[in-house]
Amino acid sequence: MKTQRMGMVVGVRPEKIALYKKLHAEPWPEINAALSAAHIHNYSIFLREPENLLFGYWEYAGSNFAADMAALAALPVSKHWLALTDPCQQRLPSATDGEWWSAMPEVFHLD
Repeated sequence: MKTQRMGMVVGVRPEKIALYKKLHAEPWPEINAALSAAHIHNYSIFLREPENLLFGYWEYAGSNFAADMAALAALPVSKHWLALTDPCQQRLPSATDGEWWSAMPEVFHLD
């Protein structure tokens, strides 16, 4: 099974940056376990200020991304976590319909 490297970006509301940082400074073990169960590994989120952009990177090692993301989204712990984090974020003006974090195609990689 090939690991997929995935990058994504979303805006962060300036007035919510401190809360967003606080939530991610001590993420719940249950949400970390749920991400791992969904075959998400090596997950990082970076913040760019003053543009207020969040860049996320993860590696997906499963075989059915859509099914794994649906299962992750259905978990009560995910719903609770997103109820706290989503209000901190804002979609990019260029986001497509239904897209929250905007996917970014990989254009270079060095092992």
